[in-house]
Amino acid sequence: MTSTITRLGSANMYDRTVSNLAERQAQLANLMESTTAGKRVLRASDDPVAAAQAERARTRMDRTDADKRALDAQVSIITAGEAALGEANTALQSFRSLLLNAGNGTYTQTERDALVAQMSSLRDQIANYANRTDSNGLPLFRGLGSAEQPLQGNSFLSQSGQTTSNANGIASTLDGFAAFMNVPTGNGVLAVTPGANGGKAWTDIGTITDPSAAADAATANPPISIAFSVAADGTTTYSIAGAAAVPYKSGDTINVAGMGLTITGQPADGDSFSIGASARSDLFSVLDQAIDVVRNGANSDGSTASGTLAHGIAKALAEIDTGMNRMQTVRSFAGDLLNRADTLSTQLSARSVQLEADRSAAEDIDMIKALADLKTLQTNHSAALQSYAQIQKLSLFDYIG
Repeated sequence: MTSTITRLGSANMYDRTVSNLAERQAQLANLMESTTAGKRVLRASDDPVAAAQAERARTRMDRTDADKRALDAQVSIITAGEAALGEANTALQSFRSLLLNAGNGTYTQTERDALVAQMSSLRDQIANYANRTDSNGLPLFRGLGSAEQPLQGNSFLSQSGQTTSNANGIASTLDGFAAFMNVPTGNGVLAVTPGANGGKAWTDIGTITDPSAAADAATANPPISIAFSVAADGTTTYSIAGAAAVPYKSGDTINVAGMGLTITGQPADGDSFSIGASARSDLFSVLDQAIDVVRNGANSDGSTASGTLAHGIAKALAEIDTGMNRMQTVRSFAGDLLNRADTLSTQLSARSVQLEADRSAAEDIDMIKALADLKTLQTNHSAALQSYAQIQKLSLFDYIG
């Protein structure tokens, strides 16, 4: 049996000691660098998996921050659009009040002309609200097929499609077509049009009582007519589509074309009303027609054309009310978008917190543990240096002489 004798020379021992000291020095330097930076992973080589996880978290955080900025811009646009609709609604209410005043039977045409000036100003204000832009000069109101200059004349032309809401954002504009350009005439199914009347009769817009009959009347060609005849003794009758004459009484509701229609006032002999399909109009055309009705409310002899004026005002009021409802619908939609934006903002903030936690878990250092380890390494390194200083003196030559 042979035995192995291992001899450790002074040089070998010195080399191992220096190597250990260098290793401890490197560990101490790395820990000091990590502690100073507050990160466990400073380079991908430190921990490739953790470095990849941290990089993915940072990328997603950047995307979330971009979504937050985009959402803030969208909220600003929708808020401005909602405010513009509120101002337009206020102006429209004022226009409606002036239109009601214009129906005052004691007013002269001169007084109605003063109202026309105010109504024209309000109409221009409402058009300005519809054309309002954001801080970047882009219109607040667009829609499918809308343009950067939305209101040209009385229509939204050549518009680029508006952005819809998605998982991280809301629409960046409001639908101008729905807000201003989709107003049905009459009651939405049928519309009543007066002939060249010289009397003082007018109608309301009618209330649909039989949808099927009203739908048939909307496709009738020619439109259904109501003609009046006044006898020598003053007896007034009317006939519907050439049928037998029926005695007329002001304020009575008659059933015609699947709707209840109230005719008020005294028609002249030969006056008539025709009932046809409702057409799609826009708020600005409605306002223009209302202004024309008031502007042209006098006969050639200077007297008030009360029948034509009353019918035109009744029609305009009904269509203005419909237009206001359309605007309020879009305004309500704006409120829904802002509520959705609040929810999205909360979700994006929560996502940012989660991603920051993921990044921190992947690459950040436990500072308390790191400081304790740093203190331990410093103590060990100091002890190793002192031990080396003692070992360095252990040489046979120190005892010869």
